[in-house]
Amino acid sequence: MSCCKEKCIYDCSYEVQQMAYVSKGARHGPAPIPEEGEWVKPTQITDISGLTHGIGWCAPQQGACKLTLNVKKGVIEEALIETIGCSGMTHSAAMAAEILSGKTILEALNSDLVCDAINTAMRELFLQVVYGRTQTAFSEGGLPIGSGMEDLGKGLRSQTGTIYSTNIKGVRYLEMAEGYILEIGLDENDEVIGYKFVNLGKMMEAIKKGISHKEAFEGNISSYGRFDEAVKKIDPRKE
Repeated sequence: MSCCKEKCIYDCSYEVQQMAYVSKGARHGPAPIPEEGEWVKPTQITDISGLTHGIGWCAPQQGACKLTLNVKKGVIEEALIETIGCSGMTHSAAMAAEILSGKTILEALNSDLVCDAINTAMRELFLQVVYGRTQTAFSEGGLPIGSGMEDLGKGLRSQTGTIYSTNIKGVRYLEMAEGYILEIGLDENDEVIGYKFVNLGKMMEAIKKGISHKEAFEGNISSYGRFDEAVKKIDPRKE
């Protein structure tokens, strides 16, 4: 008695070899997943496409990584790595970005991406893309290579929020999406009602074009909220 109709290509135990053959009835294949405006029944890594984002964290949870991948036919064609909270993680991101591009998502999942937070982010993104949970699942044709940079905006800087506070002295805005905070404005109750900031990305672009540092700095200062109505303005890093 044989374990299958034809000779088994793998080693089988004696017990399996003695079993009667039973034909497989269910042959419907994998469930379809949405990919770039199409329904795909993936059987190979090359069947996977999509752009998506995900977050990873290191074991001691002292830092985190936001990873953006643009996958075309199973290959990572574009990678954006943003890290926060750990100085060494920024250097890891530099190495991981070189490692990721050109690899299949399966290769990338099983590669050492230098930092635990980046590895974790890769794991989370792998699950998203192979289950069809990408940002471009229903976008016909997906997004072109280069779309990941759009998250950075003008000046190509990460969207960062850095806010510090103590119970005894209150809150200090240090950096927001708009830029580096120069002053925070307080009302008569010492509550924050706005802030003044400099857009570092735009400032650096101006300096590279030959504009003086002073002019570039002053030309990219703006405010948010009711900063002009503040009765007190403080430097959040010194006061």
